Amino acid sequence: MNIRRLLQLDFLPRSTDAGLLVLRLWLGLSLVILHGWSKLTGFSGMSGKFPDPLGVGSSTSLTMAVFGEVVCALLLALGLFTRLAAAVLAITMATAFFIVHKGVLSGPGSGELAFIYLGGYVALLIAGAGRFSLDGKPAARSGK
Repeated sequence: MNIRRLLQLDFLPRSTDAGLLVLRLWLGLSLVILHGWSKLTGFSGMSGKFPDPLGVGSSTSLTMAVFGEVVCALLLALGLFTRLAAAVLAITMATAFFIVHKGVLSGPGSGELAFIYLGGYVALLIAGAGRFSLDGKPAARSGK
């Protein structure tokens, strides 16, 4: 094995589809577990004081956040309606980053995490779910 192959890690198999699966599971499940689930289970206690960045009311804002962070994040992890789920999640994270955190990437009140999630969701919106997904199964059967 020459040094170039070693430095480029060419000895490891490449799979865009496996990479998309890892990205979908990582971003989808971490959002549900670390953010969405607490909003869903604590909905009644949070609904009156949840931030209202769009001026639609705290309860409606929380409902939209739960839809994105639970429903769409699970759809993303499953690879079902992936691009639509990624679009909703990208909008959710863009709202969190630009409006709630005012585009701040460091320091107190930083939106760094929303910014990182946003990048992943935009990538999945562009790339789609990949072959290892529920979206990918019909294409495989039809010969596309």
